[in-house]
Amino acid sequence: MYAGAGREGEGEGGRYAEAGGSCGDRGEAGPPASGFTLLPWLLMGMGAFSNLFQDETANPWIGGAGLVTFNSLYIYVVFRAFVKEKREAFSTRLALVLLGVVTCGLAVGYGGSWLLFFPLLGLAAGATVRGRWLGVTGLGLTAVAGTVAGLRDGWSAVNVAYGTFLSTMVTAAILSLAETVRELRAAREELARRAVERERLRFSRDLHDLLGHTLSVIVVKSEAARRLAGRDPEAALSQVTDIESVGRQALTEIREAVTGYREGSLATELDRARSALSAAGVEPVVRLSGPPLAPRTEALFGWVVREAVTNVMRHSDAGRCEIAVDGTADRVRLRVTDDGTGTGTGSPAEGIGGTGLKGLTERLSTAGGFLEAGPGPRGGFLVTAELPVESPETADTPPPAASGRTRRSRPATRRPGTRGSAGASTLSP
Repeated sequence: MYAGAGREGEGEGGRYAEAGGSCGDRGEAGPPASGFTLLPWLLMGMGAFSNLFQDETANPWIGGAGLVTFNSLYIYVVFRAFVKEKREAFSTRLALVLLGVVTCGLAVGYGGSWLLFFPLLGLAAGATVRGRWLGVTGLGLTAVAGTVAGLRDGWSAVNVAYGTFLSTMVTAAILSLAETVRELRAAREELARRAVERERLRFSRDLHDLLGHTLSVIVVKSEAARRLAGRDPEAALSQVTDIESVGRQALTEIREAVTGYREGSLATELDRARSALSAAGVEPVVRLSGPPLAPRTEALFGWVVREAVTNVMRHSDAGRCEIAVDGTADRVRLRVTDDGTGTGTGSPAEGIGGTGLKGLTERLSTAGGFLEAGPGPRGGFLVTAELPVESPETADTPPPAASGRTRRSRPATRRPGTRGSAGASTLSP
């Protein structure tokens, strides 16, 4: 059962993990983050290269040196354009400016096929420039390309200018979109990882709170049944019946915890606390006052009662435990105090409290409240939890332990065989 529950317990976090994993796998097939993508466009310069070898270019050594310089600067710029830090570096911007100077020099000096270096310059600029400077850069390059081409080849300048503007803006748009997609995939994977962590934290916290209290109750009632077995079989049988009921309820609560549906009930927890304390020889006293509590407040106070009563039975050696709930128009407060030795779980804020009170402190803090634990002013140990009164709009919000799922509430019922004490108040389930 626990193995199955563990697999089921992955729940929402498990689905997020699968989504994150598949997202990462698909990310490998995304646009390549490499300058090799823009290298084939250098074939546009084959016309100029051909002119050099066919002796159709004046001063071929100068043209050849310019061609080598252009290709070297182009490769340098486009390979650095795919890394944000390198793309924004001063050296990259300087290389892009030099590339523009070389392009203008070759175009003015030779014209013809050499004018096709302007669209290549647009590719390098589009890969490098982002943000508000992109439009200015694109229009500036287009104007320069059109002017130079117009001086050299007349009306063919329209094609050169259009090609330069198109290569600049389309390259920038495609690469920006590819970067955005990669960032979104990385963000989704991070959200999936955090969802898994939250789910694991919720499950471990719920499991601690559930099993810690339940096992303590089972141990106490087992000891009581053993003591009563010889002299009062009927009372011992009642304790055994309680143990069976507690065990069955624990199974149900564990199944609900792993699926995220468990919602505590203050009345149910108070009933269980009275039964457990009575079996442990501690007199339970319950005092309730104030208006009815919101469902989330009841659930959170139920967790506090469960943890505090568990600590009373484990650590306090107390003879009396008082649980009081009261409130004002703005705040509601729960106090659990005993007359024991004054050693409990300590203050959670000081790191003494252990997993239970630390988890409860986080839950109440999320709901806008707080939890304090320490020696009481009159001896013993005192646990105080306080929460704001919820407005009608938020009263139906599920408790934070639910990990965002809709919860199913159960009516509070008294288990068979539960015995109260003479000083305890009566609760209506």
